[in-house]
Amino acid sequence: MRVLVQRVTSAAVRVDGEVVGKIEPSGQGLLALVGITHDDDVDKARRMAEKLWQLRILDDEKSAGDVGAPVLVVSQFTLYANTVKGRRPSWNAAAPRSMAEPLVNAFADALRALGAQVETGVFGAHMQVELVNDGPVTVLLEL
Repeated sequence: MRVLVQRVTSAAVRVDGEVVGKIEPSGQGLLALVGITHDDDVDKARRMAEKLWQLRILDDEKSAGDVGAPVLVVSQFTLYANTVKGRRPSWNAAAPRSMAEPLVNAFADALRALGAQVETGVFGAHMQVELVNDGPVTVLLEL
């Protein structure tokens, strides 16, 4: 499992021009782009949610859990692109939809269980993600 985290002052995701998920924190929030691979499971999704919730990348070395920062979760299979050979990425390391969708949902649910306000995109949809990266701060989390 890979999560590309961006510290944001706002973020939204649209599908067909309609906003389906949006965060506008009073301070900072997190945009979490989530990629799933073949050996991921619900336990990894839970552990990754805990790692993200406790990650100290907000102002004054605070975590989202410390300040109750909202999180926008967006599925992102392209985090598992293999670009070593040629000019066309291989997506073989990305888990199929039947496996990935429930695990992205499990990740979002685990964040909610920790107390997070969570918004999401739409799995498998063509999405437009808008964000204001604060810092900029972007961190890749892996388990």
